[in-house]
Amino acid sequence: MDDATQSFQRLRPRLRGIAYRMLGTTADADELVQDVWLKWHEADRSQIDNAEAWLVSVTTRLSIDRLRTARLQRAHYVGFWLPEPQLDELTPALAALAALDDAPTTPEQWLERADDLSVAFLAVLERLAPEARAAFLLREVFDADYAEVARALGKSEAACRQIVSRAKTQLKDQRPRQQVSPEQHYRLLSGFAEAARRGDFAQLQALLAEDAELISDGGGIVPSFGRVLAGASRIAQLYFAVWRRSERGDARQRLALVRFNGEWGLLRFIDGQLESAQSLETDGLRILRIHTQRNPQKLRALAQALEAASVTNGAPDPS
Repeated sequence: MDDATQSFQRLRPRLRGIAYRMLGTTADADELVQDVWLKWHEADRSQIDNAEAWLVSVTTRLSIDRLRTARLQRAHYVGFWLPEPQLDELTPALAALAALDDAPTTPEQWLERADDLSVAFLAVLERLAPEARAAFLLREVFDADYAEVARALGKSEAACRQIVSRAKTQLKDQRPRQQVSPEQHYRLLSGFAEAARRGDFAQLQALLAEDAELISDGGGIVPSFGRVLAGASRIAQLYFAVWRRSERGDARQRLALVRFNGEWGLLRFIDGQLESAQSLETDGLRILRIHTQRNPQKLRALAQALEAASVTNGAPDPS
């Protein structure tokens, strides 16, 4: 590869990370990064002093434009809009993370990075306008200084400081925080999955916080709740009902624990087909919130990745 191609490939995980966190779908992120590559290929690089700054700026601006269009489309979306899940092992941004200068080296840093990719975090980002989302991500997730943020957004540093400050205020007390280790999260999720497999209503309810919430995205294609399902008892009843149908042979379920979006999640298969990807927020003792992606269009890439990775019935090692 020539130097220009090498530079782009080295930065591709960072660019895709920005695009995915902005747009919330892997297909859109991949398509946008390809557009950035075409612009990079066509650019007069003799006029570019800093390749990374140029590529980040172009990625950010294209993402803002795409997100503006997407938000108009999402205004007519049926029910809740949740991001598309992506399998950790096959995520280019995560697979190449170790090659980056800012790769996490401690458990605390890995937890922080996982938090910034979680379904819960991406769902919260939907509250922000496109420019505010971009500024917040560049500054708070990708550790860009305000000069870089200003260059990417085409605004002054003072204006970017105000945008980030307002975004942080808007997200205050709403941004999910990873409060437990992956091992603790795994153990709680594993217990919940086992209770769902057995149809143990009492244990399901005991593992859910009294005010737990379930938010589902069916995209108007498959049934889903158009409102937040609240309360441990009601959520436990939902899982119990799925177990009952499986026991009668109406729709056989299989549950698997898999890492996606930086943390352990629960996949449910009905009659051999991926039916949902469930991301669970927890305080280490109880499950606080469940984000359930049921939209078949948003599950397609994950199902293909799972098939390629040959995911089995057994739960993987949480280490």
